[in-house]
Amino acid sequence: MNEVITVGMADYKTATAPLLLLTAGLGSCIGICVHDPLLKVGGMAHIMLPTANGSQGGNPAKYADTCFELLLKDILAMGANKSRLKAKMAGGAQMFSFPGKPPVLKIGDRNAEAVEQELKKHGIPLLAADVGGSFGRTIHFDVGTGELRVRTINHGEKVI
Repeated sequence: MNEVITVGMADYKTATAPLLLLTAGLGSCIGICVHDPLLKVGGMAHIMLPTANGSQGGNPAKYADTCFELLLKDILAMGANKSRLKAKMAGGAQMFSFPGKPPVLKIGDRNAEAVEQELKKHGIPLLAADVGGSFGRTIHFDVGTGELRVRTINHGEKVI
């Protein structure tokens, strides 16, 4: 069994094969996973909000724009080649709704869009995504193979 590194909320971690990265409790948050398939290194971030909006205080790992920069920097420092990087993501659910009312804030959708914008900005292809819906997710990412296992209550498990 491979060792598992847990990524907390508003956190990110990097790893090398054969380690696995795990984050739980993805509701409207996004779990973004990036790896270099040749070098077998990568990372995962558990992003809570789309943008820091220039905020200098607090935790930069909380926001898609600032966290992705940190994650990318650390993966490249491990020797990864930016031109080989690939990404997968999960989460971005609409966790709360009220009967007869349109969804408010749409944080999940906004988080997914912000992560996609960061990937495009850096020229990193998004190979797969499991986003949206109204249910939480737990994800396991194998940085060696790039396999992302997505588990949900009442929706089973799938590999993307």
